[in-house]
Amino acid sequence: MHTNKIVFVVDDDLNMLKGLERLLSAHGFDVQMFQSAEDFQARARPDDAVALVLDVGLTGKSGIDLGRELVASEIFLPVIFITADDSEATRKATMELGCIASLTKPFSAKSLIDAVERASSWRNPLS
Repeated sequence: MHTNKIVFVVDDDLNMLKGLERLLSAHGFDVQMFQSAEDFQARARPDDAVALVLDVGLTGKSGIDLGRELVASEIFLPVIFITADDSEATRKATMELGCIASLTKPFSAKSLIDAVERASSWRNPLS
């Protein structure tokens, strides 16, 4: 199903990627999955998406580092960070990057869908 509501998901856990794909697809989003920040940077076209669901604790380049690079490159893509690290330092780093939400695993399906819907509304106000 093509909805023009593409959500990028970057997570190095294949089970998490598949679960998020099922959840987001069930709510009318097309999902493009990436298993690393480097894969995302090589293949993604940020102008195509309404949001980026980004794991903080990626193998290789971290989600925080990818977020910083997107900001430095003036790529304005609404980011929803997901993380198993509920530390103050992680929360501060994600908020400093201006994310839509920072969700601690395990998070509810509703909290993720609400955040993606907010991002989608912000990215496409007439949709």
